[in-house]
Formats: sequence, C-alpha cells, structure tokens
Amino acid sequence: MFAAMKFDISRLLDSWEYRPGQVLVRRLKPKGGREKIQLRLDLGVLQMDAEGRPDGKRPLGHESFFHHLVSQLEKHRAAHEGSDEDFILTGEDCVRLQQEGIQYHHRYICFYQLGDYAAVIRDAERNLEAFDFVDEFAETDEMSWALQQFRPQLLLMLTRARGMIALEKKEFAATAREVENGIASLREFYNAFERPDLTEQSGEIHSLEQWLENLRNNREKRGDKPEGEPPALTERQKLERALQEAVTREDYEQAARVRDALKNLKAP
Repeated sequence: MFAAMKFDISRLLDSWEYRPGQVLVRRLKPKGGREKIQLRLDLGVLQMDAEGRPDGKRPLGHESFFHHLVSQLEKHRAAHEGSDEDFILTGEDCVRLQQEGIQYHHRYICFYQLGDYAAVIRDAERNLEAFDFVDEFAETDEMSWALQQFRPQLLLMLTRARGMIALEKKEFAATAREVENGIASLREFYNAFERPDLTEQSGEIHSLEQWLENLRNNREKRGDKPEGEPPALTERQKLERALQEAVTREDYEQAARVRDALKNLKAP
C-alpha cells in the first residue's frame, strides 16, 4: 500500500489546475533528458516527447510504425523490379497507423497552443503523408476512410500554422493565400471522396472562411497593423474567435451553437 502511494500524482495535478474548455499545455526541458510536452486533461496529464514518436517508442527499430511500413514498401519494390503491385496494408496495419496518428495529432495541437508553428507543420505533414500512404495501399476503402475522415481537421491545423507563420512576419497577403489554399484543399478532399454535401457543413471550412474575412476586413480598417486579430472585441468578433477555438478543440457541438449564434446575429 505504501509503495503504491509513492506514485500518486495528486500534488502535480493540484499545482496545475484543469480549466474546462481550454487547451492547457507546457513544455519541459529536463537536464540530460529529452524535451517533453505536457497536456493537462480533466483526469490527469498527457506527456509526450517533443521529437520523434510522441510516446518515445521506436516500433521495429524505426522512428514510427509508418516509417517501418515505408521501409517494407521499399523492400517490396526492390524485390519486384520497382513495382507496388500486391503491396497491401492490412486492417491491423491501418489500425496501428490510426492509433499512431492520434499521438501526433495530440502533439501538434499542443505545439499550436505553444506557438511553435514549425513543429505543427512538421507533425501535420507527417500525418498527411501517412494518410496518403493509407489511401494508396489500404486493402479496402473502408479501412482507408478510418483515417481519411480526420483529414479535414488535419488540413485546418496545417493551414492555420502556415498562416500564422506568415502573419507573424506581417505578410498579410501571404497569410490570406495560405487560408485560401487551405479552403481549396478541404473542398478538394470532399469532392475526391464524393461527399461535396459535407462542404457546407464543414466546421473547418467555416473557421477558415471567418479567418479570411477577418484578414480582408482588417486590412481595410487597420492599415499596417497586424491582421487576423480584431482591434475591438465586438459581439460578432467574439463569436468568430469562439468558433475557431471550438473547431481547434474538435468541440463540434459548441461550434454548431456558435455558428447558430452568428447566423442570428447577422439576421435582420
């Protein structure tokens, strides 16, 4: 009983209060150890390595299970005169890739909160490569969709990180282009998977469209001041910001409520 008590983390949790609706993140650099990222959850703390696979493991000697499968594809090509034919990802492969992708998803959400947009892009692009890999080699379309359904959220975060890098440099036209490209990528995704009906329901597209509208409006109103951040928190701007934050947290119920509030605000 005494030995078990030594693993009680109550003191750690008490010193870092959980706040519902907020993404609470911190970065640790222990002496002589690998840098860590911690995410405060309602029932504890999620800790990840800042480099490599978030859980610190090296599946089958590779940086990640995805990298292992890529090496298997290379071996297959070498044995079949460069052909990909008959190289298939099993259901188990897809499940493991999905579980691994969730780790990177948690980490790039944390990096975004920390303002490390280059790290967001690194992890998001890594997941995007894995999604493309599954789309090409999964045994069935159903197995592929298990990952592809998360692509809109991934494209949103990738777009926001790229846009924020440009925005921090006060390259406002470049920021707008990144947002426009992100919206186009999302529309292409829904069309490619024959679900154009989801375009109008997409919280990710709506979030980026609101950001683009802010960029354009603020360019006219604020001259050379940084764009994308409202000069005054009007009711409409508060709702727009709340919508972006809800989509980032994947709280789509809250996002729907905020969208309804925006529609009512705009109504005559």
